[in-house]
Amino acid sequence: MRAVRTMVMNNRFKAIVEEASACVYRTAHTTFVKMVQDYQCAVATADGDMFAFPSQSGVKQFIGTPMAATIDKIGKENFKPGDIYVTNDPFTTEGLLTHLMDITMIRPIFYKDELIAFGWAFIHSTDIGGAVAGSISPAFTEVFQEGIRVRPMRLFIDDKMNEDVLGLYTDNSRTPKEIAGDLEAMISAMKSIDRRLSGLCDRYGVEEVKAGMQDVISYSEEKARSVLANIPDGEYKFSDYLEMAGEGNLVHVCVKLIVKNGEIEVDFTGTDPQIPAAHNLTTGSRAHPYIVQALITFVLTHEPLTPWNAGIIRSIKGSAPSGCLINAVHPAAGGSRAASGCRVYDAMIGCLNQALDGGVASSGSGSGIIVFSGPDPRTGANRVTVVNPVPGGSGGRNGADGVDAIEPRNAALLNVPVEITEAETMLVVRAYRSLPDSRAAGQWNGGAAQVIELENRGEAGTITCRNLNRFHFQPWGMYGGEAGRIGFTKVNPGQPNERSDGKITVLHLGKGELLQITSPSGGGFGDPLKRSLDMIEADVRTEMVSRERAKAVYGAVFNADGGLDRNATEANRRKLMKDVPYITYGKNRDDHDRVWPYEVRRELAMRAMKLDMRLRWPVVDRVQRKMLAIGKEVTPAILHEAIEAEVAALGGSMSKARH
Repeated sequence: MRAVRTMVMNNRFKAIVEEASACVYRTAHTTFVKMVQDYQCAVATADGDMFAFPSQSGVKQFIGTPMAATIDKIGKENFKPGDIYVTNDPFTTEGLLTHLMDITMIRPIFYKDELIAFGWAFIHSTDIGGAVAGSISPAFTEVFQEGIRVRPMRLFIDDKMNEDVLGLYTDNSRTPKEIAGDLEAMISAMKSIDRRLSGLCDRYGVEEVKAGMQDVISYSEEKARSVLANIPDGEYKFSDYLEMAGEGNLVHVCVKLIVKNGEIEVDFTGTDPQIPAAHNLTTGSRAHPYIVQALITFVLTHEPLTPWNAGIIRSIKGSAPSGCLINAVHPAAGGSRAASGCRVYDAMIGCLNQALDGGVASSGSGSGIIVFSGPDPRTGANRVTVVNPVPGGSGGRNGADGVDAIEPRNAALLNVPVEITEAETMLVVRAYRSLPDSRAAGQWNGGAAQVIELENRGEAGTITCRNLNRFHFQPWGMYGGEAGRIGFTKVNPGQPNERSDGKITVLHLGKGELLQITSPSGGGFGDPLKRSLDMIEADVRTEMVSRERAKAVYGAVFNADGGLDRNATEANRRKLMKDVPYITYGKNRDDHDRVWPYEVRRELAMRAMKLDMRLRWPVVDRVQRKMLAIGKEVTPAILHEAIEAEVAALGGSMSKARH
């Protein structure tokens, strides 16, 4: 009977949150929510454990987000029927939300005066004030530049709107009507969850429903453990680098996956301190889904019927050190924290490649988000609009090609139709296409790079583009697969006044100017000389791979009529076969790692984390740059001297960190 009850309740709970999610999606006002679907809602137990999370719409990064710290901060005794709390503060909530733009609601759900659950929802607000339109620039150094920050406050009291709290958001936004509309959409979802869950209690009884909540979480945990148990015991280490807004700013993201007797511990010690750029995120003291998403995806890939709830991460222990890049403390800026999430995702995949026979996948590319501020062509009033995500391709996988225009960690984000962009802005979309010959070669290719070209037909407008990365270090390939291509941007390409802006922070685009952004591509997986001939023929036929490139990377031989000569190709490939590298980073990363071996670079971060907060990143940045300029391998002794010298130059000491 318990098994039957679990499945019945799971289906009922899922229907409740899917309906609420559809409510937000269909009634939201801003393009980024109603088109790109950067939003979500869910429902949690009275202790703050999410027991139902939608799968058909909205983002997926927050499955099982812990709510307990926020509930405790408010105090259970302070929640009343008809309340809705609203916040956009990552610090007070200990990572309930991960940057200021994710305005989040919590509604206590009572049944006959008993608190039985909490509804949860968020929308990514297009603008909450701050120094630039859209509130996000990768170059911001403090959270104060990113707009208004509001700790949990009652937006609804006894089911009546608190206009003063609403005004905190609308009065500080460049898009007040849109933000109010998005909040109304979330309110509708909260009330829908309340109504449906109460109806479930009427039908089955409150005790049965509460037991069902625990059952579905336990069932999810059981399914997750069955998958994670297939990872052999051991310690698996990997690191990657985030590229900051400035030239040469490289931030170390370090992960150790410790597997023992079916238990998983994730250790981020060795990750660099939080940085004076908008790539930080706050994740609190528990394993946060945002930084263990690769493991969640691994579970759901192998057991797709696993309920989406907090049970998936119950067997995953560990968290990031307080004050590091991925568990930052006030006043860290975090608008572009998704770029850091992508590097964490890749580093976790790197660990799984070591742990699992045959590996998992190569590195993905990332996904930039373009925001334009300029006159509305219909009204002439200034408008802030999300133009589009710009994803590159995903990495090749063990048994399948990477996907063009899909970055796995952000795969839920949809495109904004060209017609919407051109109706809401003075921009004309001149191109949005996959780039031929950009798929990194492998037995399983990486996904292609994407190109978007935007022409400004109005007066000068402002463009920001957050989360651009892989402009210096290529997405890495596995088992002989090529490294992916790096991204780049150009203004007025092919014209006398062409210029490159690298990773865009804030770009002023004049009338008639054209911006071209080319995303990175995913890394290849496996030896390209083992790629099937049918796939090579399809690549050439669809013009995504030229014959010249097919000859160079796959050993293809073509007849005089242009067709693939299969016998000659097979013979040629046998001649070309050789041992392939385990991982292909590309020249820039190889040059870097010759100077900075993994353990020494990890030690730099660990030593820096013991310093006063104000010294941490300056010491890391200065030591890293100086050693790269010298170009010789850094040893532990050299590292010690270099750190001492920089601390002295900055007027600090090696004393224990002070918060």
